[in-house]
Amino acid sequence: MSLLDTLQLTHPIVQAPMAGGATTPELIASVSNFGGLGSLGAGMTAPDVLDSQIDTIKTLTDGPFMVNLMVLSEQESSSFDTAMPNWLINYYQEQNIEFTLPTRPAQSFAEQLQVLYDNPVPVASFTFGIISAEQVERLQRVGTRVIGTANHPLEAKAWSEIGADAVCVQGVEAGGHRGGWLPQSETDPLGLLTLISQTRACTDIPLIAAGGIMTGQDIKAVQAAGAELAQIGTAFLTTDKCSINDIYKQALLDASTGKRSSETRLTRLFSDKQARGLLNEYLRDFAPFESADTLPPYPQLNAMTKALRAHAKKNDDAEHQSLWAGQGVAQVRQESTIALLERLVAVG
Repeated sequence: MSLLDTLQLTHPIVQAPMAGGATTPELIASVSNFGGLGSLGAGMTAPDVLDSQIDTIKTLTDGPFMVNLMVLSEQESSSFDTAMPNWLINYYQEQNIEFTLPTRPAQSFAEQLQVLYDNPVPVASFTFGIISAEQVERLQRVGTRVIGTANHPLEAKAWSEIGADAVCVQGVEAGGHRGGWLPQSETDPLGLLTLISQTRACTDIPLIAAGGIMTGQDIKAVQAAGAELAQIGTAFLTTDKCSINDIYKQALLDASTGKRSSETRLTRLFSDKQARGLLNEYLRDFAPFESADTLPPYPQLNAMTKALRAHAKKNDDAEHQSLWAGQGVAQVRQESTIALLERLVAVG
């Protein structure tokens, strides 16, 4: 059975589960009602809010949808054991930005996962790590299909070995955070077509392709390479149902019209995990501190830079926000979510 049939989709389109509020229930429902797979990026969402959002999505669509969580240990999500970098402290002081660290750097993954056991969803996907075979089986018992994320063929193979239903292979072109966890995925990041090819050589698990996919022709290309579905994020960011702030959205549109550079860069400066976004002043100014061994680990640095990003958003400052975008950002359009979906499937 094809993955399209397994997930009960009409079209081979997965809307990427972008965390941080970009994916609203309305966006997810629009994609799912169209026949694609709408996705909620819930890795930063409190368990009670997640439960409520799932209920809301279920009222807006009868179609399948996906919830994505970030795999973190209790130690990682609950402890600050690294000091805030001096360069970040100095920036806060120079800009008169008040900041207080939260009691914990991230939500409890175990509590988020419990929500999915208690309020089952059609599809659950995972990033930043891998869950256990027992957890995969428990999700499948309540009717949930399980999808892993991989930046390297060995990560895809690991997901296959614990019984996942599919793997999203995320090429280096993709915007936002890279979802892998093995050192190999960082030391020599693979482009999407290479990643698909090498993954196909070591496992036959169904693949979803992500990274730089912006058009119907791109979807056809990754299918020809060996993926069954295409996961698309950046193209949805400038559509009407996406809830990123106006300054972020305008920066993406400006990158598509030449009003600003469309250059993107992989950076650790916002969270310590590699993530691709538009080049801006923050990435330029603090580039000397990019080295992995000088940054607090994820999710600690992510919590430490939260006040910086919030201040930039409040002050309509695109130069100190995390402007996550993939290498296809020059092709974004200001359009309705439905117009984008219709464009993606209009290829003969």
